[in-house]
Amino acid sequence: MHHYWPVKGAGLLRKPYWGNNHPEELQLPSRSYKRFWSEEDKGSLSTLCQVNFELEFEPATRNKKKMASSRNPELRKDTVFNRWVVFSPARAKRPSDFKSKSPANPSQNASKCPFCAGNEHDCAPEIFRFPRDSTSDWKIRVIENLYPALSRDEKLQPQLQNPEPNAQNQCTLSGFGFHDVVIETPTHSVQLSDLSATEVGDVLLAYKERIKQLGCYGSIKYVQVFKNHGASAGASLSHSHSQIMALPIIPPSVSVRLDSMKEYFDRTGKCSLCEIQPEELVIDRSTHFISVVPFAASFAFEIWLIPKDHSSHFHELDNEKAVDLGGLLKLTLLKLSRQLNDPPFNFMIHTSPLQASDLQCSYSHWLLQIVPQLTTIAGFEMATGCHINPVFPEDAAKVLRDVNV
Repeated sequence: MHHYWPVKGAGLLRKPYWGNNHPEELQLPSRSYKRFWSEEDKGSLSTLCQVNFELEFEPATRNKKKMASSRNPELRKDTVFNRWVVFSPARAKRPSDFKSKSPANPSQNASKCPFCAGNEHDCAPEIFRFPRDSTSDWKIRVIENLYPALSRDEKLQPQLQNPEPNAQNQCTLSGFGFHDVVIETPTHSVQLSDLSATEVGDVLLAYKERIKQLGCYGSIKYVQVFKNHGASAGASLSHSHSQIMALPIIPPSVSVRLDSMKEYFDRTGKCSLCEIQPEELVIDRSTHFISVVPFAASFAFEIWLIPKDHSSHFHELDNEKAVDLGGLLKLTLLKLSRQLNDPPFNFMIHTSPLQASDLQCSYSHWLLQIVPQLTTIAGFEMATGCHINPVFPEDAAKVLRDVNV
């Protein structure tokens, strides 16, 4: 039970029911800050008021009351990526009110786009295409990145053997590796979510084929598939595409993930991703996959697409499961776009190292992670490795379950 007083132009004064020993609290949207604090308004407020500028709700009137969420902050442990996440609902709008402030808005100007059909000569060399028949129109092209982060010069491979620290005890390796681009469609205005389930499945199968090719190089230890959608998510071109990087090392984040999954397996005898997901975190299910908001999501509206059956390597995906995953991925991207105003996003496929042992495969389970760009990583996150998420996963999952596409 609370008592409310209307306050001019903005929010609510709320008096806790437990008496007068606690200061009253003013709750108002941050957008009302300048309008509220006029000289006239200042004189009407006690200096004991605590101001919460983060909570989002409708302005108060004499006959309209709205209670803000009273849910307490919470820390949750992510047992897959081995990190803590701070859930702070007081920093948020209502989950259903989240919208991207800078939607991806892909450019429709295709005249100078090197990824469009007819402009193949402006691209780096092609590795392969779907369909394979060079006399027919292509649907997917896998090409070398014109501005690669790594060099595919095989002469650099011997320099990867047994690197020794220098006099300053610093270690370096040659920059051998591969950096490729997967052009997902020949049409500039078409996004991945516009494709059919089968067509999205073909994109996934292109990833699979390229990973298997890269696995033939003994010096390649890990292959990372990722997609950046929107400029603020890192996309330099708006034409729908994704990227593949093959590395001569196992990245530290991958080692941490494997160690964390092993710790869970040693403690429980179970794979952490084979465990049954709580219903309140589930968004959708397909025949072979499930989409969830993870229990300790690092980002607002983060989503994982997980194989229902234990699978350690993404490149073991067969044709049937590729189409099934393609349909679920399409549905998930459509839901994010409609609910969050076409936000920039990143998706990453987290798989096992190419030379993973049988023991590692017993507890390693691949997943596809989607991260909408709705919040900013700042000093606290950089310093601690702990993210602050303003939306509880259960709330985000419910919102996404209810989106009609």
